[in-house]
Amino acid sequence: MPAHPASLFSIATGSPEPIYRQLVEQVRRLSASGQLRPGDEMPSVREIAQALTLNPMTVSKAYGLLEMEGVLARRRGLGMVVAESAAPAEKADIVGLLRPTLERAAVEARQLELDPDTVLSLFATILKETK
Repeated sequence: MPAHPASLFSIATGSPEPIYRQLVEQVRRLSASGQLRPGDEMPSVREIAQALTLNPMTVSKAYGLLEMEGVLARRRGLGMVVAESAAPAEKADIVGLLRPTLERAAVEARQLELDPDTVLSLFATILKETK
């Protein structure tokens, strides 16, 4: 797990998706891909809220939803950890997690009247840059 909570999450403040949902989706993806493994300790609500300048209630809401879904588990006195049942997902499940993000990007590309080749080239460039 990254040493600093801010490196675990990235928040798109201009997104129509609520911040707590962004956090939930990012934890789901990190868990599904195996980047977060069962038993990994999560940063505290306070750490994330301070690092990303968020209301602690926003982070708490995200953690609560993830706990209800069985992605995170609460350890008495020790905070949240990735649940033992949160094993890495199958490849098809991981691709399914990415689809909504790509659909939003496709809508934006169409609104900007960009041709598919330009968009795919840009996406390939971004993938290479973020390795």
